[in-house]
Amino acid sequence: MDIDFTVHERAFRDEVRAYLRDHLPDEFAQRIAQGKRLSKDHQVQWMRTLNQQGWLAPGWPVEFGGTGWTEVQKHIFDEECFAAGAPKVVSFGLKMVAPVIIKFGTPEQKARFLPRILSCDDWWCQGYSEPGAGSDLSSLKTRAVREGEHYRVNGQKTWTTLAHYADWMFCLVRTDPEARQQQGISFLLIDMKTPGITVRPIITLDGEHEVNEVFFDNVRVPVANLVGQENQGWTCAKYLLTHERTSIGGIAQNKALLGRLKRIASQELRNGVPLIEEPMFRAQIAEVEIQLMAAEMSSLRTLAAVSGGGVPGAESSFLKIRGTEIRQAITYLISKAVGPYAMPFIEDELGYGEEPLLYTDYSSAATYQYLDARKASIYGGANEIQKNIIAKMILEL
Repeated sequence: MDIDFTVHERAFRDEVRAYLRDHLPDEFAQRIAQGKRLSKDHQVQWMRTLNQQGWLAPGWPVEFGGTGWTEVQKHIFDEECFAAGAPKVVSFGLKMVAPVIIKFGTPEQKARFLPRILSCDDWWCQGYSEPGAGSDLSSLKTRAVREGEHYRVNGQKTWTTLAHYADWMFCLVRTDPEARQQQGISFLLIDMKTPGITVRPIITLDGEHEVNEVFFDNVRVPVANLVGQENQGWTCAKYLLTHERTSIGGIAQNKALLGRLKRIASQELRNGVPLIEEPMFRAQIAEVEIQLMAAEMSSLRTLAAVSGGGVPGAESSFLKIRGTEIRQAITYLISKAVGPYAMPFIEDELGYGEEPLLYTDYSSAATYQYLDARKASIYGGANEIQKNIIAKMILEL
């Protein structure tokens, strides 16, 4: 594999940089740098901006609105977006349910849902995890009983990210309680405005409302919203999770975080010595950078295989493990470098007055990103589960 970008790929990188320079609002980049969340309206605005350029769905086939980019171009695009501080595209519609609909959906489902995902008229959430079915997803108990041309759904989902914004949910339900666990599951598309759905917020350690509990009480879902065959939803689930885990690896996001760490460590402290000049801290930065370089090479090898017609398998589990571990290591070092300034609202609480704070642009971001990175090794299938997958698929244990 040639790891150097071609002339065409370098030209593409320059095109992306120019576009981001001209179209990315400064407010968005500043809010992300300071660890402040963007509102739903902000996120929709940015996704619609990309859609106007035809760049919102790089992973889709061209006939459905995709870009026709190579896997390397997609990698370059992600890297440049994170480097510029662009908002992360919300993945539930674009990168999760859309590929499933494209591969397993009916022509009517494709015509109905895909254009509205591209236009951002529909916001999606994921109904997978349950109180007793997280990493052991196949033990889910949310039940769907067919009654004529509808299913009646009862049960509960949890850790449902941004469900309080969602118009639709893609949901795993049990349609045959007598079948083996993985063979009695179906994949349903559920309108979140349907009577009987209750969304209850879960406030996380950082004080944010990002995840929710969702309850279904005799919710009627048309059979026309079944994707694939009844009781064969596990096939859809595995296909979706393979794409999700590769994305969670987040090479581009980690490279942007590493750049932030180096900028912080290069600032001159009051004793006149930047942290990056301290041998121990410099060695920690070097160690995580080497790990990231190795993960990036593995990611590019996977992309090369996909470009040749392959499908990510256990490689997605490896990338998920290493990517999330590296993100946790980088965010820990950022918090360590910022020190007490990582405490949110330290200016107000400690009354610094006119004295300028060190790391002003990074203080609140350090706290949020450190806490947020802790859960990355759990969602999308805990890293321990990914190790089991690797052992079974590659090591044949």
